[in-house]
Amino acid sequence: MSALHAEWTKLRTLPSTMWLLAALAGVTVAVGAAVAGAVDTSNCAAPAACREDTARLALSGVRIGQIAAVVLGVLAVGGEYATGTIAASLAAVPRRGAVLAAKAAVVAALVGVAGSAGVLASLAAGRGILPGNGFTAASGHPPLTLLDGPTARAASGTVLYLVLVALLSLGAGTAVREPAAAITAVLALLWVVPILTRLVGDPRWQERLEQLTPMTAGLAVQATRDLDRLPIGPWAGLGVLAGYAAAALAAGGILFAVRDA
Repeated sequence: MSALHAEWTKLRTLPSTMWLLAALAGVTVAVGAAVAGAVDTSNCAAPAACREDTARLALSGVRIGQIAAVVLGVLAVGGEYATGTIAASLAAVPRRGAVLAAKAAVVAALVGVAGSAGVLASLAAGRGILPGNGFTAASGHPPLTLLDGPTARAASGTVLYLVLVALLSLGAGTAVREPAAAITAVLALLWVVPILTRLVGDPRWQERLEQLTPMTAGLAVQATRDLDRLPIGPWAGLGVLAGYAAAALAAGGILFAVRDA
């Protein structure tokens, strides 16, 4: 509990933390609203013929908003290495496993709260914008609501996605210790790897690689229709991302335990 309280105090008193959490929620909502506003049914033969996943459109801003979660996760430990305060942290709490576990708990809680705010506001914005673009109940696109099972799963899964991305970043920051290098590595894993998979000529291998790509697999949880067209199921895809996060935290924890501060 002392380690948890210490990490909570450190993170909440850093100005960058509140700015990053605000950016996570704000960017998620703004980009999602922009995407939802840019798509309409005018290019479809009829509004009912449009196969757009409205929940996924409204939540699309998380692709950009997750950058704030990456930075927060890395700085939760990398910032202490950059300033040299990690030595003081370990002097106060010598058990390094407890320190990393406390950091993970605090980061997950903060990102979970900010992510929930961003996701709920994104769905509210989509509910207000999409009907004006032709996505009405009469055309087979009912208003977005958490009372709808697939939409609730997309919303909760998106929050979990953001938390897992932050934990993946925390593990990478612990292993690498250099904030800029860790942020670059995580963003490359999330953004560059999916681009490379699309360059694979064999469709079967491309699908297999997409099933192992953290962002592509993880964001499958946002899909609410045409699930058979996904390279991987919604919860299975989120499980792939959870595996990456667990591996990063395990690697970071081992290196944290065996290296000098």
